[in-house]
Amino acid sequence: MKVLVTGGVRSGKSTYAERLLGEEPVRYVAPGPVPDKEADPDWAARVAAHRSRRPETWSTVETTDVAAAIRESDGPVLVDCLGTWLTAILDDAGWEAGREVLEAAVTDATDAVVAALGEAVGPVVLVTNEVGLGIVPDHRSGRVFRDLLGVVNQRVATACDDVVLVVAGRALRL
Repeated sequence: MKVLVTGGVRSGKSTYAERLLGEEPVRYVAPGPVPDKEADPDWAARVAAHRSRRPETWSTVETTDVAAAIRESDGPVLVDCLGTWLTAILDDAGWEAGREVLEAAVTDATDAVVAALGEAVGPVVLVTNEVGLGIVPDHRSGRVFRDLLGVVNQRVATACDDVVLVVAGRALRL
């Protein structure tokens, strides 16, 4: 089973994804940049809330190498979330780099994740943000992020058995 769970901010997508895997041991992959807790206490609180929901049988892996984290697991994997993963990729590539450079970095990383999904032994659930339903962002960085996450979501969805849209805590299988 490979499932992509998407939805807006605070839609309930992470909680839904966690319920798909139950209480058994799960490799929880947190692929975003590690924030400075003092500089961003709100983000630290969000991370703490996510951690408190997870069963003790789950292990957390903080890495941007999502493909390796999937390949190295012989059991269930939960990746939360592809939006923070993309942020880390763009941070590494340099947000002000040319569009071609950013697209190449994201394409390479996404290709690796799609290949890893094809090789996965156990179930994999990936959480992502649905960012293409709003207005066009004013700033280049916002447009780049929105456009590239849309591409990532489409590519990952092709490697999944199911895609679920979560809105207001309700799941709609696509």
